[in-house]
Amino acid sequence: MHYLVTGGAGFIGSHLVEALLAQGNEITVIDDFNDYYAPRIKHQNLSASLSKITLVQGDIRDAILVERTFAKGSFDGVIHLAARAGVRPSIQSPKLYFTTNIDGTFNLLEACRYHGVQNFIFASSSSVYGMNEKVPFSETDALNRTISPYAATKLAAEQICSNYSHLFGIRCMCLRFFTVYGPRQRPDLAISKFTKKILSNDPIKQYGDGSTARDYTYIDDIVQGILTAIDYHDSPFEIFNLGGSATTTLASLIALVEEACEKKAKVEITGDQPGDVPRTFADVSKAHELLGYAPQTPIAKGIKKYVAWFQENHPS
Repeated sequence: MHYLVTGGAGFIGSHLVEALLAQGNEITVIDDFNDYYAPRIKHQNLSASLSKITLVQGDIRDAILVERTFAKGSFDGVIHLAARAGVRPSIQSPKLYFTTNIDGTFNLLEACRYHGVQNFIFASSSSVYGMNEKVPFSETDALNRTISPYAATKLAAEQICSNYSHLFGIRCMCLRFFTVYGPRQRPDLAISKFTKKILSNDPIKQYGDGSTARDYTYIDDIVQGILTAIDYHDSPFEIFNLGGSATTTLASLIALVEEACEKKAKVEITGDQPGDVPRTFADVSKAHELLGYAPQTPIAKGIKKYVAWFQENHPS
């Protein structure tokens, strides 16, 4: 099979590319290597796979580039991971998020429509649940209150996927990822930042009183969820939560990273961040029933694996 992976040089994308290659698939990657974080990290992410794939360096907002990529590709499916990521930066630059995450998704779906590509996997986010008070979060919950432009773009893109599935027969699977972590995690995310700063004896920032909670999902579990969604053909459109199905408070997360680093953190407590939700918690029963999804890596084990990887790849 020949798959187009957008954002294939990123954290999740590079792991997925390796998994798809291991299955014997042909892979084309499109990535713009933007400077949200250092492009050299993305090049490094993809280095082991580079000789085995077709790489298109470009922006999914460029409809002509997307069209040319599809015209050459003869793709069997698209796994759309590319996005402007991060809740907090989306508050500062909402237009960039709307044009990339909504217009870019539209360009890809239009290309699927005109080139007869019938399988589309979309990477959504737990942020769409916003201020949802019911826990755990279920795919059937009413989503009435997103609180960041990033979340709004992901929810809008889900609806566009639904439209294209209904109107043009494109099988669309929308996967709501819950705080993915592991080797190659983006350097702006909490576990990555905490690990680096604790090992360097630099202070870390704790936003709020430490009671905010997240459902953390190890990268291997996310990749397995994506692979099973690619093979799911029993309905034309579905939304699935892919999470760890457990919550960890910020204070507990810091303690776990301290334990794995065998060092105490210098903690600076500061105010809550705009756009941050108080908790995320995935109900993964639907994904378990239909995809066989079952996360295997609890947070304590995953943190130890991440810190070991970090120490090996970032020696002091």
